[in-house]
Amino acid sequence: MQIFLNEKSFIVDNNSTAFSIRDNFKKDADIVVHNGFIIKDDALLKDNDRLTIIKRGEIPSKDELEALMISRHTPGVHEKIKTARIGIAGLGGLGSNVAVSLARIGIGYLKLIDFDVVEPSNLNRQQYFVKHIGMKKTEAIKDLISQINPFVIVKTKDIFIDQKNIEKLFDDVDIIIEAFDSPNSKAELINTVLKKMSDKTIVAASGMAGYFSNNTIITKKIRDNFYLIGDDISEAKPGCGLMAPRVSIAANHQANTVLRILMGEKDV
Repeated sequence: MQIFLNEKSFIVDNNSTAFSIRDNFKKDADIVVHNGFIIKDDALLKDNDRLTIIKRGEIPSKDELEALMISRHTPGVHEKIKTARIGIAGLGGLGSNVAVSLARIGIGYLKLIDFDVVEPSNLNRQQYFVKHIGMKKTEAIKDLISQINPFVIVKTKDIFIDQKNIEKLFDDVDIIIEAFDSPNSKAELINTVLKKMSDKTIVAASGMAGYFSNNTIITKKIRDNFYLIGDDISEAKPGCGLMAPRVSIAANHQANTVLRILMGEKDV
């Protein structure tokens, strides 16, 4: 029968088990991933099963690294997300967190757009480090992603997004993440996509300030191509600032919504 070992095809005996393959190919491996799950007990393999064997702490080659990252996805997932093309409008608290989550799952192409630089107050909720202060956010996020998943194609644009350039900037992506701070910019992007770019899906967010309940942040499907995340209430204002926990919750709602759309799960 055929199995995939570290994402390479092998023909093995029908009575092969996960641990017998490990012992034959890499006896010192101490992590065995079977169809996306780390196993502690041996398992009989079936045709087209995927098996990944890892030695803890060992730095793999580039090809091995990609295979090991893919291995944590259940079969069939990676093939769909590898071909996805996602655009992110704004690389602040929402956008930087969404970009990191999408890079970690292996989205094939990310188009990341922002005009700002990283400054100290960003560090309370955005995916940047002290070393990035003063850098353009586009360059800082590209640096981060290169250290998280070097197999993602990252294209950046250091530009202010407005009604005049929205269509051109996002013409090569399928799903657009709205991640602006400005309510006016949010409305402009959403309205442009809905009125002029009906072939695109937009995933927006609004209402994530403060330290209110986690459970008030929800995902709503407004239209077939429009999803909105947040609590619809908690705007940033004096005494109710933006902080990492709720911003990250909303950002990961956005990232997971993208994943669900790609996997054909288009309801919330």
